[in-house]
This record gives sequence, structure tokens and C-alpha cells, in this order.
Amino acid sequence: MAETTPSAAKAKPKTPVLEASKVEAPKFELPKFEIPKFEMPKFEMPSMEMPAAFREMAEKGIAQAKEGYEKFKSVAEEATDVMEDTYATASKGACDYGLKVVENARANTNAAFDLFGALLGAKTLSEVVELSTGYMREQFETLTAQAKDLGACAQKVGTETMEPIKTSFTNAMKKAA
Repeated sequence: MAETTPSAAKAKPKTPVLEASKVEAPKFELPKFEIPKFEMPKFEMPSMEMPAAFREMAEKGIAQAKEGYEKFKSVAEEATDVMEDTYATASKGACDYGLKVVENARANTNAAFDLFGALLGAKTLSEVVELSTGYMREQFETLTAQAKDLGACAQKVGTETMEPIKTSFTNAMKKAA
């Protein structure tokens, strides 16, 4: 049996030390890829002259297309003008209608304040009833007249707005036919 000394058991075996300058990293080269080159096939059409009938037919088709385009362009421009006029008419009509509504509201408010002033000056109950009844009768007649006036104004705006559209549509149909 061999005796081991404590110093011999602790001794580590020596491994060879590699120096960084002596070790070289392996070099890898990637293969180079290229896109294969293809030539486009050449298709040549034989040169031949078009028949005169075909040429005439193509020219007539082009002339008809130009004529149709000009008609369409003319109709589109007219429609744009009509729409602008219609919008202006409708805008003016809506403004007039709104002014009538405001005028009616002002008249009704003034009438109500006049009633309240008269009621404050009333001395008897019968006078209050008489003033209220008279106000209600007048207000009913006033509201009826105002409603008729607003209805006539709305009808006028509608007619003035739609008439140019109707006329333009009729003219466009005549041109298209």
C-alpha cells in the first residue's frame, strides 16, 4: 500500500496552457449565390397592314366616343350649374323662412307681454277673464295666419328649388335621346 501524504493529495495535475496568440479560430467561407440569368424570349409579330375597313371602323368608334364624351361633359357642366343655382335658391329660401319664423316669434312674444301688462292693470276678475279671452281669440287667428304664411313660404321655396332641377333633367333627357 502506498502512503499518501497530505501534500501529495492536494497537488493538482498540470494541464497544458494554451496561449491566445498561438490558437487560431477556424475560418468559414459562405458559398456565393447568384441569381440565374434568363433571357426574355422574343416574340415578333409579323408586320401586316390593317384592312381599310377595320381602320375606318376604328376611326368611327373613336369619333363616336369623342362625341359621347363631349355630350356627357356638357350635361355634367350644366348639372353642376343647376346644382349651384339650386343650392343658392334653397339657401335664400331657408333664410327667408327662418326670418319669418323669428318675426312671428317676436310678434307673439310682444303680444304676450302686452297681455301681461294689461292683466297687471286689471282691477276686477271679469276684466282679467275678458282680457285673457280676447288675447286667446286674437292669438288663435294670428297663429292661423302665421301658419298659412309659413306654409306658403315653404311651398314657394320648394317650387323654386325643384323647378331648375326638373327643367335640367328634362333637357338632359332630350339631349341624350
